[in-house]
Amino acid sequence: MNAYITRVLESVKAKNPDEPEFQQAVEEVLTSLEPVIAKHPEYEQAAILERMVEPERLVEFRVVWTDDEGKTQVNRGYRIQFNGAIGPFKGGLRFSDKVNLSVLKFLGFEQTFKNSLTTLPMGGAKGGSDFDPHGKSDAEIMRFCQAFMTELYRHIGPNLDVPAGDLGVGGREIGYMFGQYRRIRGNFENGVLTGKDLKFGGSLLRPEATGFGTLYYIEEVFRHLGESVQGKTFVLSGYGNVTWGAITKIVELGGIPVTISGHNGYVYDPDGITTKEKIDYLLEMRASKNANVKMYAEKFGCEFHEGEKPWCVKADVCIPAATQNEVVLADAEKIVANGTKYYFEAANMPTTAEAQAYLVANGLIVGPAKAVNAGGVAVSGLEMSQNSMRYGWTAAEVDARLHSIMAAIVSSSIDAAERYGLGFDLIRGANIAGFEKVAEAMLKQGLF
Repeated sequence: MNAYITRVLESVKAKNPDEPEFQQAVEEVLTSLEPVIAKHPEYEQAAILERMVEPERLVEFRVVWTDDEGKTQVNRGYRIQFNGAIGPFKGGLRFSDKVNLSVLKFLGFEQTFKNSLTTLPMGGAKGGSDFDPHGKSDAEIMRFCQAFMTELYRHIGPNLDVPAGDLGVGGREIGYMFGQYRRIRGNFENGVLTGKDLKFGGSLLRPEATGFGTLYYIEEVFRHLGESVQGKTFVLSGYGNVTWGAITKIVELGGIPVTISGHNGYVYDPDGITTKEKIDYLLEMRASKNANVKMYAEKFGCEFHEGEKPWCVKADVCIPAATQNEVVLADAEKIVANGTKYYFEAANMPTTAEAQAYLVANGLIVGPAKAVNAGGVAVSGLEMSQNSMRYGWTAAEVDARLHSIMAAIVSSSIDAAERYGLGFDLIRGANIAGFEKVAEAMLKQGLF
């Protein structure tokens, strides 16, 4: 490995010893950059990698709120503004009891390259809290969101940092936070958050965006390979917006999705999740207070496998769309044994490094998360544009722009890999394409 890259990786591990997710994300990107660093000694001279692996700003704060019993609760909030070289910081807020600095730093680091790939002028950031919204009343969630924004508002703005939703943060939470921001600021800066309701500055197609974008990415990859979505079977994990959007578009393009999964197991529908009734039920099921995928199996009379993952199901395409590190080596071995040819990451870093290496070594075409699931942030960027214009595009206009962005991501990834003699390598190609734009912007802006 290049000595400069090795030195930076060793430094990251020494400075962040208890942050495995962040270490994994940095290693995946930096090891892809060997031919780039060899060709551009100016990056080492300007310490681009050392600067790129350190967030520009990391804010940590307490969030104090009261539950429905009147008891005071204390959570921890974060905003990590990782890199703003190409535009205002942009990235989601995640509310989950599994939120910690390692997870948020890896997400913010990845977001930098993901946003670069979209071609839109957005820097990378991430944030959230260890607050778990499950089982909380609407009033409790509102009070928490208001308390969270009472600190966060100091660090964001339409031209500084524009958060969006993520795990545990949907339209309801964005609405409560925007209301509190408006109350504190005393004006209507609707460009400060994305994922808003359509009634106050949201964009059409935002809930579907990541899932739709995933299929537009796959469709473009298949076009390069002379393949088609038509007739192919798809195994998916998760049952949230990403999975629902992906399933909707798979069916529209003639594919056959056969699984969904949740915390309690997975469902296998051999007839395919292909009818309007089944797809609509995914939304109804998710809206239930005690949502779990077993409800789907009971309603439509198909298999539920308690406590298991769907990767043992034979399919042409696998799409992990739930959470980080959900696919480990044992799962990758099952996927390969099933003869699966294509693997596209619709969640953030859903595959362990060991599992991803095994899939690649066994000849699967692997689409990396930072490229495959960029549709969500792409439409968030389009929402920012609409907010600045005080004008809303039609669903068809947003969809066309999303489709164009995802096709460009595939093309730039393929071109970057070929330019450095790496062949058809979507992973390294995406890392290089995302890196080059940010690195050049950093060089031109001097020491910042």
